[in-house]
Amino acid sequence: MKRITLAIAMLVAYALPASADETCQSPYLPKIVGQEDYVYVWTLGVEGMGDGSDKLVTVGANPARDDYGKVVDSVSVGGRHEAHHGGFSDDRRHLWVGGLDDSMIYIFDVAANPAHPKLVKTIDDFEEASGGVVGPHGYYALPGRMLIPALSNTEDRGGRTAIVEYSNAGEHIRTTWMPDDAPYGYDARVNVHLNRMLTSSFTGHANYMRKLPDLMGDAEAMKDFGDTVVVWDFHAMKPLQTLKIPVAPLEIRWALDPRNEYAFIEAALTGELWGVFRKEDGTFEAVKVADIGTREEQPLLAVDISISSDDKFLFVDTFMDGKVRVYDISDPRNAKQIYERKIGAQVNMVSQSWDGERIYFTSSLLANWDGTGHEDEQFLRAFTWDGKELHPTFDIDFREKELGRPHLMRFGQLGFWASRETDATVAAVD
Repeated sequence: MKRITLAIAMLVAYALPASADETCQSPYLPKIVGQEDYVYVWTLGVEGMGDGSDKLVTVGANPARDDYGKVVDSVSVGGRHEAHHGGFSDDRRHLWVGGLDDSMIYIFDVAANPAHPKLVKTIDDFEEASGGVVGPHGYYALPGRMLIPALSNTEDRGGRTAIVEYSNAGEHIRTTWMPDDAPYGYDARVNVHLNRMLTSSFTGHANYMRKLPDLMGDAEAMKDFGDTVVVWDFHAMKPLQTLKIPVAPLEIRWALDPRNEYAFIEAALTGELWGVFRKEDGTFEAVKVADIGTREEQPLLAVDISISSDDKFLFVDTFMDGKVRVYDISDPRNAKQIYERKIGAQVNMVSQSWDGERIYFTSSLLANWDGTGHEDEQFLRAFTWDGKELHPTFDIDFREKELGRPHLMRFGQLGFWASRETDATVAAVD
């Protein structure tokens, strides 16, 4: 009986939703529920700054340790590839990160020595292996494999794209092209309780690699942005519905309580917050739930969002004004802004701990979009959140340290894998 109880407890622990930003990614990923020890920052290289290469930077995040708020390690991958997003494998032992320009993918071992990740594999044939997909954007852990939504294609470098699956060993499994009525891609998020996946839409390589002022001045190019969210049967990988959300609906955040059958998405170019809600007949509807800022403040370019693990708060970053706005989403169809703070001259990514007490921000969006109209400030800034306001804890100037442009953040914890292996051994032999 004791062995059965332990086995059930382990199964529940592995099945709970998790990631790092601990609340935002795959439900197949074991989560860090306590204090994180490190923040891994996937960073764009800048010509003439340090070695000029994209790199994975490790920063101490535990205030009980001597390395708190300090750069612990930095591993360069050689060259500049438009470093962007990444994610852990389903056992959280490996961190996959990639570049949007040349579709390079890098796999780091973060389990052997969490303070010093090691580059163990490079995938340099993504475009060929995937059948012409460009710009691997997200990295979403599935059992034994990685789901990679992308942004573009080799034929015209436009917005038509696909979702690509790789094994954890780094081998291509299959490519699923987006449906004809919704060819754009960006994010992909799964609700395992409903067997539903949502995908969102952005733009292609020809647009995202341009200077932002030039792009915004090109009326024809500005038409080449997606305005769709697709509802999929996840297990069958079959599109079921196409919902309209104007324009450039980006990050998707499912509510974490399985009783809450909805997700939030920010529309980047219209500065709006939308909800995708399951209806009684099992289909979904898209509903605008709030404006992000005021009409007078537009355009703000909403870029990243993070939902709290209790489904009460949503943090929304806007790039142009460098602010985060916090929304009370306890009434999900009527989100209310309750707080805002200027984080810097610009801001992009936001990540929070599972307990919601620690919030981190980075500054870089895309190399050719940073510094548009204002100072090109580059930082990692950490805060605590007391449910009412943010309080600063540490600040790292990535320019001063010649590291580059900090983008994606993921968390690491000392002893995380050792404790899980011990639990597994006990369950097996007791």
